[in-house]
Amino acid sequence: MRKLSAKGVKWLKISHLVLMVLMLGGIISSVVLRIRLTLDTFDEVYVTYKMLQDISDHVVRYGAQGLLITGILYSVWTSWGFFRYRWVMVKWVLFVLQTVFGIFGIDRWMVENLAMLETQNSLALSNPDFVHNHLLMQYGAIAQGVVTVFLICVSVFKPWNRKARSTPAAV
Repeated sequence: MRKLSAKGVKWLKISHLVLMVLMLGGIISSVVLRIRLTLDTFDEVYVTYKMLQDISDHVVRYGAQGLLITGILYSVWTSWGFFRYRWVMVKWVLFVLQTVFGIFGIDRWMVENLAMLETQNSLALSNPDFVHNHLLMQYGAIAQGVVTVFLICVSVFKPWNRKARSTPAAV
């Protein structure tokens, strides 16, 4: 397949970085909102959950979808490939796992809690399932932030190179 020019790779890198910032910013915003949220007043909890849903749907999700697309373009249109370097494979595996966890874990718990808030009103705040989901969302969002920062570090340091480094031992 035809590879991108040097200028094209730079534009792809800029796009990838902007989308990563979008996703990480959404995750960090969600973590901060969840941590400072007390389950004391219904109105505050309901409004915060609506904001969390908006951040998830319109910031984190668009960032993740864009990262998926630019990651595929990187793999196809540059020399990185999908399987050429271990660090690229690690990034793909962790990104897919992180995305699946976000969709089937964090988003599901958020939707369940929003449904409880809408049907049970202030009674939802003392519902053990609501509290449990809320805690899982907090820990899950923190874990996603840590994984995202780890993926950034992997991108910068590029560990586990395909080729063994053959540096002579110091004498």
